[in-house]
Amino acid sequence: MIYRENTRPVSVGGLQLGGGAPVTVQSMCNTKTWDVEKTVQQIKDLRAAGCEIVRLAVPDERAARAIDKIKEQVDVPLVADIHFDYRLALMAAERGIDKIRINPGNIGGAENVKAVAEACKARHIPIRIGVNAGSLEKPLLAKYGHPCPEAMVESAKGHVELLTRFGFEDICLSLKSSTVPLTIAAYRMAAETFPYPLHLGVTETGTEWNGTIQSAVGIGTLLSEGIGDTIRVSLTADPVREVTAGIAILKAAGVRKGGVKFISCPTCGRTEIDLIGLASRVEDRLKSVKKDVTVAVMGCVVNGPGEAREADFGIAGGKDKGLIFRKGQVVGTYDYDQLLDALMAMIESD
Repeated sequence: MIYRENTRPVSVGGLQLGGGAPVTVQSMCNTKTWDVEKTVQQIKDLRAAGCEIVRLAVPDERAARAIDKIKEQVDVPLVADIHFDYRLALMAAERGIDKIRINPGNIGGAENVKAVAEACKARHIPIRIGVNAGSLEKPLLAKYGHPCPEAMVESAKGHVELLTRFGFEDICLSLKSSTVPLTIAAYRMAAETFPYPLHLGVTETGTEWNGTIQSAVGIGTLLSEGIGDTIRVSLTADPVREVTAGIAILKAAGVRKGGVKFISCPTCGRTEIDLIGLASRVEDRLKSVKKDVTVAVMGCVVNGPGEAREADFGIAGGKDKGLIFRKGQVVGTYDYDQLLDALMAMIESD
């Protein structure tokens, strides 16, 4: 098994993927790439949310011609998503794209692949080979009967061989499926087969609620096993929500430290306050906090401070009143409507 610490590193606009580098969060613009103004604004919104790499659809020359204009206005590495027309990959490379996502098998013959490999190698542009269970080659489907990990890895091998035949090694791989168990199995097999950084993702997961759950199970499982160098949470939602979900998954899997960690207990019959409402308000106020702290909201003054003793700060609610505590030690009692302001004041003054 090749874990993220020993995958072959590649550089995406100065940002390292693989070789033990921190796992990065990606998303993809849903604007028309040729609309430079809207695309730049969405990239800035993604960047503000914590996105570290942004992918752009490049379906035609109009989109490819916009790449250099977009790059002039943003400070995040950009990836060109290319299908079928190898000339678009060449145009993207000429205009300073930082990475290309391509399927070498669908851009024509070996000469086309060679042209893309040479252009990217000359400019130190890595290529991500994107294998998708829903679009496997017909010979592989005939051989295996249906999408399976073996078929996906064999597909990836064929694409890798096309690139390495021309001396190109700055490769990333993704092996995505809309089925979580298949995704996990394919990536595990890929981690045993390839030395290249792995881009994790479960594709076509649906709307934000369902998609986040599926992504958390699929991506989170692999990250917890030491597999994966960069991730994208694919949602039928605002791309900014992909970023916030991705960051949350990295934190839950224990591969990203820092920032606020928020915990709250479930409701029960002992709860004497509007715990759900209070927890939501605390979580919302914490969005502006940049400190590396753990904050707890507990519904019971009997067990709350003890159960959350590892939290840096916390609230434990009681009837009409609540406790503010720090590292399990009570520091004050407040009326319910004063609890949130008192908590935030303590956090901000620390």
